[in-house]
Amino acid sequence: MGNKLYCGNLAYETTADTLSELFGEVGEVVSVNLITDRYTGRSRGFAFVEMAESEVAQQAISQLNGRDVDGRELKVAEARPQPERRDDRPRGGRGKGRY
Repeated sequence: MGNKLYCGNLAYETTADTLSELFGEVGEVVSVNLITDRYTGRSRGFAFVEMAESEVAQQAISQLNGRDVDGRELKVAEARPQPERRDDRPRGGRGKGRY
């Protein structure tokens, strides 16, 4: 089990500080990464929380999954590894054709 947790079903008003406090009740929080929309800056409704130890991360899952946070039922699970990106797609833009 890893130390990184996925937190979903977050209210748009939920902040990284709120999550840090909440997970801090269970154990030491290393980092909180609240995912935001790059254009609007508004939360996308999920975050990743890294805990100091894997045992504490497991406790956080069992204690916080389903808890009400800002009017929404929090979903907490172990984060899956990010898939590798393929970088072999064609490059180029407008006006860079063959002619």
